[in-house]
Order: sequence, then C-alpha cells, then structure tokens
Amino acid sequence: MNIIRTIAEQLGIRQGQAEAAVRLIDEGNTIPFIARYRKEQTGALDDEQLRALHEKLLYLRGVEERRAAVLASIEEQGKLTGELRAQLEAAETLVAVEDIYRPFRPKRRTRAGIARERGLQPLADYILEQTASEPLEKTAAEFVLRMKEIPPEDAEESAAEALTAEEALAGARDIIAEMISDNADYRAWIREKTWAEGTLASEEKTEKAAKAEKTGKAEKTAGGGTAVNKKLADRRAVYEMYFHFEEALRTLPGHRILAVNRGENEKFLTVRVLAPAEEILDYLRLRLIRDPERPNPYTEPLLCAAVQDGYARLIAPAIEREIRSALTERAEDGAIAVFRENLSQLLMQPPITGQVVLGWDPAFRTGCKLAVVDPTGKVLDTTVIYPTEPQNRVTEAKAVLKKLIDRYRVTLISLGNGTASRESEQIIAAFLRELQSGPGTAEEKRVYAQLRYVIVNEAGASVYSASRLATEEFPHFDVGQRSAASMARRLQDPLAELVKIDPRSVGVGQYQHDMDQKKLGTALGGVVEACVNRVGVDLNTASFSLLSYISGISRTLAKNIVSCREEKGAFRSRRELLHVSGLGPKAFEQCAGFLRISGGTEPLDATSVHPENYSAVKKLLQGLGLSDEPSSFRMAKLLVKDRKREAERLGIGELTLADILGELEKPARDPREDMPAPVLRSDVLSMEDLRPGMELKGTVRNIVDFGAFVDIGVHQDGLVHISRISNRFIRHPLEAVHVGDVVTVTVVSVDAARKRIALSMNGKM
Repeated sequence: MNIIRTIAEQLGIRQGQAEAAVRLIDEGNTIPFIARYRKEQTGALDDEQLRALHEKLLYLRGVEERRAAVLASIEEQGKLTGELRAQLEAAETLVAVEDIYRPFRPKRRTRAGIARERGLQPLADYILEQTASEPLEKTAAEFVLRMKEIPPEDAEESAAEALTAEEALAGARDIIAEMISDNADYRAWIREKTWAEGTLASEEKTEKAAKAEKTGKAEKTAGGGTAVNKKLADRRAVYEMYFHFEEALRTLPGHRILAVNRGENEKFLTVRVLAPAEEILDYLRLRLIRDPERPNPYTEPLLCAAVQDGYARLIAPAIEREIRSALTERAEDGAIAVFRENLSQLLMQPPITGQVVLGWDPAFRTGCKLAVVDPTGKVLDTTVIYPTEPQNRVTEAKAVLKKLIDRYRVTLISLGNGTASRESEQIIAAFLRELQSGPGTAEEKRVYAQLRYVIVNEAGASVYSASRLATEEFPHFDVGQRSAASMARRLQDPLAELVKIDPRSVGVGQYQHDMDQKKLGTALGGVVEACVNRVGVDLNTASFSLLSYISGISRTLAKNIVSCREEKGAFRSRRELLHVSGLGPKAFEQCAGFLRISGGTEPLDATSVHPENYSAVKKLLQGLGLSDEPSSFRMAKLLVKDRKREAERLGIGELTLADILGELEKPARDPREDMPAPVLRSDVLSMEDLRPGMELKGTVRNIVDFGAFVDIGVHQDGLVHISRISNRFIRHPLEAVHVGDVVTVTVVSVDAARKRIALSMNGKM
C-alpha cells in the first residue's frame, strides 16, 4: 500500500501536498508551524487538513506495522503462499488484515480445536467433499472404529475410545463451523450486509427497578411513606424513548448511539444488532454446498447445521461487537468534531478590553464571591456578600457593590451561570436600576449609565479553582476567590483564561464523559493549540498555560521562559529566547513566529512575520522606499503591484509574501475581532415573563447534533431544534450557527415545570 497516495485520495489533495506534509511532520515540525509558515511546500494546507492528514498517517502506518507482523507470523508457521501475501498486501484497513489473519492466529482452546486434537479433521474434510453415499452416522461409526485400530503414539487413544459416532459428527460440525467463521470473504460480505440492512434495537431492562426495590434502594418521603429512589426514577425517564427503539444502522445519528450506549452501561437498556439472518444463512449455504440444486442428502443436514452454528455462535456475536464498536467510534468522531468546533468558537470569542470587571461567583449558603480585576487582568480586590438564601442580606450586599464600583470604576459585571445565578442576576438588575435612577455626581451618573452585566459559562471554574495552577497563581486566595477572578478574566480574555482548564470540562460538548477520553483529550488539545497559535501571545505577559500551547514549546520550556522572564526581566527581542534553558534552534524555529514583543528592539517582533523572513521584509521595504518603522508597514501592501515578480525578487514564495503583506497592513491583528461580542445586559427576565411569539436576542452557548442551546437571559438556556434553525435544509446545526453567535430567536413554548424553553430562529412555531 502506498501511504502517500492513499492519504491524498482519502483527503482529496494532491499527492505532492501529502508527500510534503508527511516529510515536514517526520522532520519534527508542528501542525501550526507547517500551516502558517510552510504553505509553499504543502500547497497551503490548513490546520484542520493537516491534523486529518496526521491522523490518517498514524493509522496507515499502524496498518503497515500490523501487516508486517501478520506476514512474519504466517511465514513462521510455514503457511505463507503467494496468493495469501497478495491478499495481505492489498488489504487497506486493520479489519481486512485481521480477517485474513484469523485462520492463522493462535487460538485459545476452542470446540473445533478440541475436535482436531481428537483426530476429527479427516471426518470434517470428508463431509465437506459432499460425496457421501450412506448416512453419516454409519460413516462416523466406522471412522471411530478405524481410529481405535491405529496404534497409539500419544494420549489420543483414550480420546478415540471415549468417542461415539454422534460425538464425532458433532466435533466435525464444530470444525466446519469454525472454518466458515474464519473465512475472510464470508466475514466481509456478512459485515457489509449487516451494515446495509441491519438495525440497532433497544428495550427496557426492567430488572433494574425490581432489583433496586429488592436491595432496599428506597427512601422515605417527606410524608413518611416509601418510594422508589427518585434519582433512579429520574434516570430511567431519560431513556424512555429507547424502551422500544429500532433504527437502521446506516442512518442512526451519533447522539442516539451514544445515548443508547449510556443507557446500556447504566443497566436501563438491553441493546442488540438485528441482522438479516435468513439472507446471511442462505448466502453461507450457497457458498458451502457445492450443488444447491441437487445437494447430497447425507451431508446437507450437517452442513446446514454447521452454517447455522457457525453464524449464530461465532460470526454473529463477533460482527455485532465490531459493528457496535464501529458505531461508537463513528458517533464519538462526530461528537468530537462538534465539540472541537464548539470549543474553537468558544476560545475565539473576542476579548473585552479596557474594562474594569467585577467577577461574581454566585452561591447560596456560602455567599457570593466577588473579585475586581483591572484591564490587564490584575486582581484589585476580593470580598464575599450574602444577598441570597438563607441570609438574604441584600441591602448590605448592594452597599458593598456600590463601594467597589465607585472605588475601582467598575464598568462590567461578569456573572457565572451556576447555582444561585438567577437569584444573583435579579439582585444585579435591581441594583443597576437603583444606581441609574438614584442620586450621584455627573461622573458617577456617566459610569452608572454604562454599567452592564454579562452571564458567562462557568463550566470548569471549580476544576480550575482547586487546581495546582490556580494555587500557584493565587496562593493567598480560597477557591471561591479564585473562581470569582476567573469569572472576570473569562470576559476580558476568554482564550487566556480557558486554556487553564481541561478542555473536556468547558461545557460545550455532548456525551463527552462517555467516549474515549484519550482520543477526546488529544483532539481538544489540538483545538486549543490551533486557537492559541492563530491568535499569538505576548511573550512578556503570557501565562505558563498559554505558552505551553505555543508551537514547539513544551510545558518544561514554558516554565523555563516564565522563570527567565522573572529573573532577567522582559524580553527585548525574539532572539533572546535562545538564552532560555533548553530552547534550541529547532524549538525557536517552531515558536518564534507565534510570540509577540511590543516595544522591543525589532519592530517586526510585534508581528506574526517569522524571523526567517526578516531579511526579505527589510529588502521589500527598502525596495518600496519605505523605512522599517511600524508607521511605514501599512503602505507596503498598496505599493506592491506584481506579487509574483516581487516574491521572486525577494527569494520567497508568493503565499509567504501574501501573508507578510497582510501582516504589515494590520500588524498583530487579533483574528477574534471578527467574532460577535457578548450580549451586555442591564435587566433580567424570568421564565414566567416568556410568552410564545416573543422575540429576543440571545447568545449560542452550546451546539449538539439535534440543535443549539441559546442563552436568552432567563438562567435556563432555550433549545432551537435543528428543524427551526434555518429556512434551508441543513444536516447539522453547525452549518448555520456557532458557539458565541448572537442570534434573534422567537419563543415557541415554555415548560416551567420541566425547565424547558423551545425557541425558533426561522419563524417556525
């Protein structure tokens, strides 16, 4: 198998692009570096294409390694033929390789193996010839007698003596059944047939509730009676739609596969793959019986029984496991793709700069933690107020809020959306109304009039607050103070704050706890890496967490950079990175273009232009009659008339020149500027205020296969079903909407008891 050609065909790219990308990866270059600074070599493959290429490369190399191991194993057994070698070399998937290897794989002791040990292979071969002229019972009896007449050379004599004709035929049938099961062509056909026409079915596993009652999983109600555990009943209700469920394998959507898997794992569901068994058995009979029109009357019954047994006992369970595994993998890949897109949009939300933010971590009994953070992210003050149940010290809390706002000129309140968020929001909204309508100086009135609040997703905040990283960052704060500071910083710079949290904990996925955590972690880590490198970081202010995602910088190097910065002061140029312990020329090549230095000795260090191209940029500016001062940079793009000729003159590629000109036009431009800003609020709604037909603005918080969840300011996100997202047909919500989008929605229905809000974006009610 030609790996390069296969990758190119599967990704729909040129073979030269695939070859260049593979070479660059093998040379130790990172995906962000290749995507940004090696466009000429790869034909401008983007980050996403390169990651897909890398995944396929690892898979196909795994196939090659497994193929080599299988060839060696079969050759060692002395059974490798030219035809078998050709079959293996033509196999393009691990499944195909394993199907071919199955008859030669060392097996645990099977029924067929025991039958062979008892000397029944010749009887099985005779039956397969289908030339019998008398009942097989008579043939088997004679076969057993002949075996007893053979002088024993080992322990097989006792086995032969113990055999009856019926047992001999049963053993021969076991051998034939295993032979059918081991046939790679049969398995491939059955697998394909099951995929094409099979269904996944689930039923309620009713013994769950019965067992709960028997084992005492019951609790006293407030009235003193006994009830089935409410939590168990609530979980059971989640799976009611799958109690009598069946859907074709080929059309089964990923979210239903993962839901069924979870129900099965929680013992609420029994799940099966239903295959077209009769058609499969007919197929096997036609392949095994030499003359289906005039079958041998003596061997046909046993062969049909072997077919039935081979399929039911050996093939069907294995194919079901394979299909369930493949379904799960397909569903996980789909869910990961959605999670990746959601996470990317979340991380790329625009920062709110130049504002003093009050972070509010809501709670009931332990009080609401507050942290005031200046525009640079520095924590100025922290405190705790108790305006919610059970203390209800609202007046005192408002006095503390006013004091903080007046003292630090707070312009924005960032409220977490967790426990007590709705109650806190009502207090904030009432407080803002009082401030804006009450007495005050002209300056205070101006500040109060601009004061707004934003509800931020606090998913993962508790994980961060209790982490070692948070302890190192805020050694004198408790977890509540750290969480409040995180609420504020998430608004100021979502990317810089969210990289401190395991991306699996940021709350923008579906069924993320039910899938391969290693695969999910790798995929999401790639998203964070891509976003951080797309934006770039300030070398002199970036946290350890941000630096560790930069191309070519390991966690150890990130720590070394921070230590060097703290010991020797701010970096004045990118070249000074080479003085950092452990950071050599290769790491410098990979990371330098993604690190920014403002006000340093080299103006180009503030841009995404790579140091390897500095001489070309200076030659470009000189040729255009421009100075190498930042004030001249913007003119370069306007003055270059023939990019191809200019690129040749500079000795760089045309794509590289285009990137350089774009960067000089808008030095260190933040790509997040193109994303919609969060909705700033000054008042609050409740579910009771909502009416069907009401039109509202909201922010998309999460996207799943079946729709989008939108924050409309009532604490409970509303669901826009996929059928109500667009007036055109879409296969997935991501085709029309993304996390962070500010959208206009219409209220379709409100179910206050179940806390469900149905919304529409296309007017369909």
